[in-house]
Amino acid sequence: MQPNTAPLAETGHTTLLTARDITKTFDRTRALQGANFELREGEVHGLLGANGAGKSTLSKVISGHYTLDSGELTYRGHEIRLRSTRDALRIGIGIVMQETSLVPDLTVLENIFLPELGRPGRLDYSQLRQRGQEILNDLGQGDSLPFDWEVRRLSSAQKQLVEIAKALGVRAKLLIFDEPTASLSPGEAERLFDIMARLRDTGHGLVFVSHRLEEVFAITDRVTVLREGRTVMNARETASLSQAELIRAMVGAELGAIYERKEGHTRENHAPVALEVRNLSSTPAVRDVSFSVRKGEILGLGGLVGAGRSETVEAIFGLRPRSGGEVILNGKKLLADSPKTAIRAGLGFVAEDRRTQNIVPDLSVKENLLLAHLGAHRGFFCSYASREKKVKELLAGLGMPEDRLMDSSMLNFSGGMQQKIIIARWLLLEPKVLILDEPTKGVDIGTRASIYAMLRDIAAQGVALVVVSSDFEELLGLSDRVVVMSDGRTTADLPSTVLDEESLTLLAAPRTSMVRNTEMLNELARAHNGAGFWGLIEGDRLICLNAVASNPALDPGFKAGEARELGATRIPEALRLREPIFVPEPDGSRTTLVVPMTSPRGHDLGWVGLSLPIDRPLPAPETIKTRIDTMAATL
Repeated sequence: MQPNTAPLAETGHTTLLTARDITKTFDRTRALQGANFELREGEVHGLLGANGAGKSTLSKVISGHYTLDSGELTYRGHEIRLRSTRDALRIGIGIVMQETSLVPDLTVLENIFLPELGRPGRLDYSQLRQRGQEILNDLGQGDSLPFDWEVRRLSSAQKQLVEIAKALGVRAKLLIFDEPTASLSPGEAERLFDIMARLRDTGHGLVFVSHRLEEVFAITDRVTVLREGRTVMNARETASLSQAELIRAMVGAELGAIYERKEGHTRENHAPVALEVRNLSSTPAVRDVSFSVRKGEILGLGGLVGAGRSETVEAIFGLRPRSGGEVILNGKKLLADSPKTAIRAGLGFVAEDRRTQNIVPDLSVKENLLLAHLGAHRGFFCSYASREKKVKELLAGLGMPEDRLMDSSMLNFSGGMQQKIIIARWLLLEPKVLILDEPTKGVDIGTRASIYAMLRDIAAQGVALVVVSSDFEELLGLSDRVVVMSDGRTTADLPSTVLDEESLTLLAAPRTSMVRNTEMLNELARAHNGAGFWGLIEGDRLICLNAVASNPALDPGFKAGEARELGATRIPEALRLREPIFVPEPDGSRTTLVVPMTSPRGHDLGWVGLSLPIDRPLPAPETIKTRIDTMAATL
């Protein structure tokens, strides 16, 4: 993601909203204690802080969800006192929540103009459709939403777009984006940022709440940081800050490299295989998944939203039926009859949705910790006493006092602490393999660092870990190996050291989006009796994204999803030189043209190669390059 270098719009010096000395208390908890914030027209302003810092509370005070206890809100030069979200929308303040507030059974058009549905009289749907189309056109998304679809049919990215259009439908001037990219793929997040940039350029004021610092640097003009309900960094220019300064402001300390491994730790692992998945299918989401993970290894399962990652781990654990393939746990076949079978075989599973899949809010910490014990235990009596010593050890590791063990509700704890308690629940059973689906979703940078350290300690004890994550930086920094999924199939299995976020994104691209690419490679290969490939080249290594061969004798020595040293391929000279001409190999086996491919927005998409027999007339390199440029425009 490129840093944001766009200047503030012409209207950027006009203050849109000012919040001064805002306080807000819930029961005995002081969520805000003197928070300050300023937003200009024509800017994207980042609102940051650790979990519990008060970001969401301040956002909801500004958008009318909460009434402030004391302090002052000034909007467009006038002091305001909001009693409801309706008050906020009436004056032009809207919020786009991480969990959308749409009505799933209504159509896209009805959701966009939801406030209109409560007004007396008949609705003019043709006029609403015209207004809706104008809003989408202004956002550069004219063809992105089917107005007649029920919202339940939409993807996460489309639902976010409906939320934005709904706010603009009431002519909101100030928009708050609360963790808007949490469930979006990298490509979808880029499109969201394009929309936000358009809004900024038309004079809207945008508040951007996010835990992902790379996004903050990519899209924001200024940032404000809250800590324990107070403003500790007020409206600083983003371009003047480093990531280390932001982290220090958020958590009050220098964290260092959050992915740093302990001295002596190596990603090489020759331990026995703990879990093997062979040609697993669970239709329709999982079609053909294979991978293995060794004892003490951290395996990352990567892919875009909709790739089938969560469905795969649920099928392994017994939460959804398998339609094919097999799972081998510690050398024995694991049946898919129920999670209880998996737990007793030594498999643990931390599901993605913390609130609905992992915790029972009204049970105490101790009762939540012992939930998995109930599934693993055989017999009439619960035998909790056998776990007491281990519970105390785990609490000490979490930094939680024993007297909080009997807290009456898990909701008394931050999201980050809840997540650590959930992980500890499985450690209580001493599993052989632990699967974690989005383990740091919605937690701040400080908590992420402690969870990473916790997972590395677990792996160091010989437990095999499978981590599903949509955060590619996290996946690469934490994992020893990464298995990439697309459209329900595994497409690559590579050491994390040979990957970066760009290569991982291209490997994870839906196979359906590569149809034209494959067709072009096949056409070129057939027309000239050759072989074609698309790959990424970094230093002396190639990662293959796609490969075809009409002439088997010209196979390049690698296939899709594989990484190879250039010298270990059958076309080392052409890959090394990468000249705009056909380069013959010294052994006389073939000649190869290697051409760079770039997207219309200037992003590097790797290299496309065409290998041909050396004893026949060659096409003009310019003709081949034109075909490749045409294809790149469609990706």
